[in-house]
Amino acid sequence: MVKDAQAAFGGVDILVNNAGIQHVAPIDEFPPEKWDAIISINLSSAFHTIRTALPGMKAKKWGRIINIASAHGLVASPFKSAYVAAKHGIVGLTKTVALEVAEQGITCNSICPGYVKTPLVEGQIADQAKARNMTPDAVVRDVLLAAQPTKKFVTFEELNALTLFLANEKSASINGAAISIDGGWTAQ
Repeated sequence: MVKDAQAAFGGVDILVNNAGIQHVAPIDEFPPEKWDAIISINLSSAFHTIRTALPGMKAKKWGRIINIASAHGLVASPFKSAYVAAKHGIVGLTKTVALEVAEQGITCNSICPGYVKTPLVEGQIADQAKARNMTPDAVVRDVLLAAQPTKKFVTFEELNALTLFLANEKSASINGAAISIDGGWTAQ
């Protein structure tokens, strides 16, 4: 994918890693194949895109890498061992890359959103309802948004605005940050 973008556009100036899958289960019942898939898609894919895009960014002495982590990159929740591990890994990968390229005009930051009503979260509502023997509305109210003091999902518009800011030249001194956009969840 990165090589195709380089061929079509002459390089990758801004890379946003935003892949994610989820599986919810107690750790002693967590299927190893689900663990492997989550780590691969949620963490390893970012390593591979960064590794492939960096040489072109270094040649231009400019680039922006924005990794979409999660509030779960900063805090944990039950039944999400692989997701939490992968998103903590994204935050660590972000910091490592930021330090390695800090003098080359390249920044690497992670965004840590709380719950955004994506297809992934829609699936989590159903999975959590089953795992916790709750109604979907109760899961939204008492599980997902219980941790977000605003009691609202983060909007796509809010997430997009932060991503665009980090892709801008005016964010050049923001590097290696894990920026929360979570309605106050990780402030607790």
